[in-house]
Amino acid sequence: MRFCVLLILMLFVTSSPAIAFTPTEEGCGAGTCSDCHSLSTNEAKELFKGLQGEVVSTDFAEVPGLWQIGMKVQDKVLPVYMDFSKSYLISGNIIRLHDRKNLTEVRYRQLNPVDVASIPTDDALLLGNPMAENKIIVFTDPHCPYCKNLHEVLKQAVEKRSDLLFQIKLMPIKESSKGVAKTIVCNKSMEQLEAAFEKKPLPEAECETDVIGQTLAMAQSLGIRSTPTLILPNGQIAPGYKSLEALLELIDQSKIDGKSGVQ
Repeated sequence: MRFCVLLILMLFVTSSPAIAFTPTEEGCGAGTCSDCHSLSTNEAKELFKGLQGEVVSTDFAEVPGLWQIGMKVQDKVLPVYMDFSKSYLISGNIIRLHDRKNLTEVRYRQLNPVDVASIPTDDALLLGNPMAENKIIVFTDPHCPYCKNLHEVLKQAVEKRSDLLFQIKLMPIKESSKGVAKTIVCNKSMEQLEAAFEKKPLPEAECETDVIGQTLAMAQSLGIRSTPTLILPNGQIAPGYKSLEALLELIDQSKIDGKSGVQ
């Protein structure tokens, strides 16, 4: 039902002459949306007066004709949307069709970065320069094929750049990998992780530790549901396999966002 309402509203937004951003020879169609439309945080606060939450950010949405608004509700910032006529508030998921990406979820993660300092890394396997400027936390499963592929990319990244340190935490989602992960954590062995990626058998764990359970619980609290998942220096969560080029771009962008703040 949400998607039906959203599609109807989007059709209205893109066709209504009252909003005046349909491509024309003059006006909005001749330039960018910011040439014709503006929305300050204070104006949004006035428009949303009486609604639950506090407006903390405003920006153009990727969807033509929409603003994306950050609304702080309790201790979280939620993304909502408003059309250029400033008459309609939209709450719900926006899905980009060509790659099925949930833009609302992406924006939610941008507005609610993880407190990187709160994530324990004493148990992490280190790959790269321990004194590196950029420290990236990696959640991996030793029996996950995409994790194996990303691990090879991580090795390429540290060969190419000395400013990177990947802190690899074992997060066994597969039942078959839980005992293997415990062995790796007990021995803190990168060699055993790479052997597990190659599906080689490992010995039974020789220590008692609850690190794996703690990592799984923490990941759940952060909304991390799959491996591999990265946590970038600015606290942004980036799930899934990345090519070398895409990985380095993400890391460099996180440095920019970390200095300027996500808008």
